[in-house]
Amino acid sequence: MLQKAVLAKEESFLLPARNRGNAKSKRKRRKPNLRRSSSSLTAVPFTQIHNPSLARCILFCSGKCGESMAKLWALLLLAVLASSTAGRVISRTTKDGSEVWGYEKVRPKAHMFWWLYKSPYRVEDPSKPWPTILWLQGGPGASGVAIGNFQEVGPLDTNLKPRNSTWLAVADLLFVDSPVGTGYSFVEEDGALVKTDVEAAADLTVLLQNLCNRDEKLQRSPLYIVAESYGGKFAVTLGLSALKAIEAGKLKAKLGGIALGDSWISPEDFVLSWGPLLGSVSRLDTNGVKLVNKLAEGIKQQISEEKFLEATDAWGRLEGVVSDNSNNVDFYNFMLDSGMDPVSMMSTTTTTTAAELLLGKTRRSYARYLSSPGEDGVDIDTLMNGVIKKKLGIIPEKLQWGGQSGSVFNSMAGDFMNPRINEVDELLAKGVNVTIYNGQVRQFIFFFFWKF
Repeated sequence: MLQKAVLAKEESFLLPARNRGNAKSKRKRRKPNLRRSSSSLTAVPFTQIHNPSLARCILFCSGKCGESMAKLWALLLLAVLASSTAGRVISRTTKDGSEVWGYEKVRPKAHMFWWLYKSPYRVEDPSKPWPTILWLQGGPGASGVAIGNFQEVGPLDTNLKPRNSTWLAVADLLFVDSPVGTGYSFVEEDGALVKTDVEAAADLTVLLQNLCNRDEKLQRSPLYIVAESYGGKFAVTLGLSALKAIEAGKLKAKLGGIALGDSWISPEDFVLSWGPLLGSVSRLDTNGVKLVNKLAEGIKQQISEEKFLEATDAWGRLEGVVSDNSNNVDFYNFMLDSGMDPVSMMSTTTTTTAAELLLGKTRRSYARYLSSPGEDGVDIDTLMNGVIKKKLGIIPEKLQWGGQSGSVFNSMAGDFMNPRINEVDELLAKGVNVTIYNGQVRQFIFFFFWKF
């Protein structure tokens, strides 16, 4: 269904030439001249069309068009209507075109939000194609559009001031709230939430198909998938899914490589490292190390038996034992106690760690460890549900950013401890460059730096 168009100034649509309001317009109409069609269209300025997702363009045909032209316009109108109802796209852009954002309906009742920043430093060089970085956050249920963007690598910080170290200086940045239910992404019912990494990757592949297949610049730009924490599991499953779609001709893109930061790709190895690591820096005494190691060995056994949900429950208990026996060590900086970092006062309820989501606790906040010491502690919830939501202009009014994050984690609890090492091996076998790195003092996911 086409809604009313608001005609004003700025840009132009083609509308039929009309008779002016003079005496001649009252004359009896002549039969259409089948040979006259070239002058039947004139331009009329407009600013916008309300709800453009329902009508991507509007075609107007003059009564002066010949019969053949009328048929042609009718066919074009049908094509427009078909494209408007199939795979609806809701998106907006800044006036200068440097930012584009929108929603993609990746499945029935599943809506994924994305935000693309185009670098002002972009250079069109066929020998060195300008890269695009797809950023995937952890959790599962943490928002890349918020945390990765405003607290890590985007062009602005949480005070909306320019970030000197933004990755936009070297690449275009695509932030996605994934899986659906994360951040601004949403589902219409809990049954539409994903339960596995593979399902999340399938949704992301649909998103990439919709974005890349209609954007020639994205098609020419090598795509680098960069992920943090649990996002690493999404990254490797997406990498394989995207390669399959590319080989099948369904996705017009070039996969440049994958980078996994602090990635939860091997839960068994990570939990087994906690006891020895914290013991070596005197955060656990001998008895504490024994308790932690015993629980970690039990988790290892559960993973080997593919009892992933039970392993997730045991992992939550393990975090509690670590906290109780280490004077509440900071899981994101083992040199500190939880709450010692002044930035940690940025605690919010929608950006908690996965364990907090699982156990219903609010002891630690994921976002608070990601801000630089120079920031004044702007609350990310307030930012995303306030000025940013207003700027974007397409977020459903009743939707609260991060309001479904807890449901996202609970839905994926049965896959949380499922390792993704084999997927890394598959990517390497296919010739994909994979980089694995880790923060120096992060205990939650402690691993060494690898580069393949």
